[in-house]
Amino acid sequence: MSSKVVLSGLEFHARHGVYEEEARFGARFVVDAELHYDFRGLPDRLERAVNYAAVYDQIAQEVTGRRHQLIEVLADRVARRLLREQPLLEAVTVRAHKPHAPIAGIFRDVYAELTLHRADLQGGPDRG
Repeated sequence: MSSKVVLSGLEFHARHGVYEEEARFGARFVVDAELHYDFRGLPDRLERAVNYAAVYDQIAQEVTGRRHQLIEVLADRVARRLLREQPLLEAVTVRAHKPHAPIAGIFRDVYAELTLHRADLQGGPDRG
């Protein structure tokens, strides 16, 4: 698969993390989503494509709707939701960034990345 649409740098205020301060104050989280589907020869009609405005809303709901301790789990939940709710997608790559992670040191970013294929959903349950 060589065709994809990318939503990059989606920023949200959310309360993910292990520490109580992270739950109380929250922080900025950034999500990138690569939407892999075959759009070669696609007719110029939205109903035949992946609607990335809907994808944005689905990501926003997942990031801001429920607290997770681990950004790895957040990336997994976003990827699974997109594959469930966007039937044209063949695969997704999701990066959940935590640029203000509570690390004692100088760093630019911390992120978890997951690539999930539609076939991966067939093999096992959502580990809710």
